[in-house]
Amino acid sequence: MSFDPDAPANADQIFGLPFTPRNARVVLIPVPWQATTSYRRGTREGPRAVLEASAQVDLHDLEVGDAWKEGFAIEPEDDRIRLWDEAAEGDALAVIAAQTGEGEGIVPEDALERVNALGEQLNDHIYREVSRLFEGGHLPGVLGGDHSVPFGAIAAAAERYPGLGILHIDAHADLRVAYEGFTWSHASIFYNVLTRIPGIGAVAQVGLRDVGAREAEFAQEEPRVFWFTDPQMQRALAEGRTWLSIVRDIVDTLPERIWISWDIDGLDPALCPGTGTPVPGGLTWGQACVLLAEVAANRTIVGFDLNEVGPDEWDGNVGARLLYKLCGHAVRSHQRGDAP
Repeated sequence: MSFDPDAPANADQIFGLPFTPRNARVVLIPVPWQATTSYRRGTREGPRAVLEASAQVDLHDLEVGDAWKEGFAIEPEDDRIRLWDEAAEGDALAVIAAQTGEGEGIVPEDALERVNALGEQLNDHIYREVSRLFEGGHLPGVLGGDHSVPFGAIAAAAERYPGLGILHIDAHADLRVAYEGFTWSHASIFYNVLTRIPGIGAVAQVGLRDVGAREAEFAQEEPRVFWFTDPQMQRALAEGRTWLSIVRDIVDTLPERIWISWDIDGLDPALCPGTGTPVPGGLTWGQACVLLAEVAANRTIVGFDLNEVGPDEWDGNVGARLLYKLCGHAVRSHQRGDAP
């Protein structure tokens, strides 16, 4: 294979790399989905924005080196997902408008049921795709779309790795029960994960700063959930703790094999202004990088998802660079001497 990693990149493939999903170690599944988005829309175009911006990412990373040589590739978009999303979105918008009083109060018959059925259809599709990648010896990555999309992927990972841990970076806990009536709402992903997927060992939720009272109650009563909220971590830093020591506390809550679920609004919104539900505060870029590096040095990353990237150029740029870190650290975590 003749490939110059320092040459201008071909934007047709992720990061301009010369790999296909058949010969790549990390295989990404783009999921253009935003059906139940509850604030600003646009994350349907997140995967495309990340792909386009990825051509500008230099391949020799100062933390993961030339991990790209293991092979990173992205599947083509499945056209059915956009069709499902557009159908679900039309019904979802009508349901939301009726609830908020912004519409005429007329909801198409069975609209809510159709949205939920299409969400379940998406879950089944992603479950099958990720299971197939595991069987082929690949490390799967899901590129959303809103944060509802990785449910099927996490189900496939937990089935393959019982006791799976999840590192969840987000401004929100996503522990709401069928938010706005949608079973598969982006705001309900981790309630669904914890109550519907057998084999989840622990969920460490990092960067939270916008949560509901019932979510807090659920988290307090669920022994598998560990919260590292933004106010809590900022207070610890102000009192003199190092970020690395906080990160090590996070890692200590997780079992050996983990899935990383990253909602980009877990970052400072200066890094992701086009995301669906931005919240002041959040991780700096440097903090995010230290967190990923420490996790990869001490745990085995079996897969990951990145969601809620906005459609704008800057959001795509930051999303592409975060995605590259996720791919590289996932590979590096399997190169640890004691990695299973």
